[in-house]
Amino acid sequence: MPSFPVHTFNSAPEASRQALEGLRSAFGFIPNIAAAMSTSPVLINSLAGLFQQVHGGSFSEPQIQAVLLTNAVTNGSTWAAAFHTALALRNGIPASDVQAIRDGGPPHDAKLSALSKLAKALIEKRGRLDTHDKEAFLQAGFGLDHLLEVVAIVAASTITNYTGSVAQPPLEGDFQAYAWPAR
Repeated sequence: MPSFPVHTFNSAPEASRQALEGLRSAFGFIPNIAAAMSTSPVLINSLAGLFQQVHGGSFSEPQIQAVLLTNAVTNGSTWAAAFHTALALRNGIPASDVQAIRDGGPPHDAKLSALSKLAKALIEKRGRLDTHDKEAFLQAGFGLDHLLEVVAIVAASTITNYTGSVAQPPLEGDFQAYAWPAR
């Protein structure tokens, strides 16, 4: 089985370094998943572009983290579930809501629940939302623009979730306390 390198900034391909620098600037370090992704400049640069758009969009960081954690759990991505658990907690999502998502259910907060349910439906239904899925999201106070913005968040997290499954980067020590066993 091939082993994917977890690059440093200096060992990464030159064409990946700008994206890695942007992620290092955002997080204060280069996440192992991005370091592994940087083996492919096309992949890491695609993620970096989406990352900027998602985190510069209309959702708050707790709302984004609720979607990203839901996606990690739904896709069975152990690395991403641990990472986004830590970020969700750091961004003020109550521990009970984080645990609800990690257990595969919706958070208690109504807005976060609507976001989480929509993200889960997008993944499980492969984008084929039904009228109920859309209406439930819109009734929570979101607009059509928000619904499409969630598609962008799901796309960004799919990149990391799938890369985690393929490359299996090690989980950083800071996130070990949040390790999540895929079901």
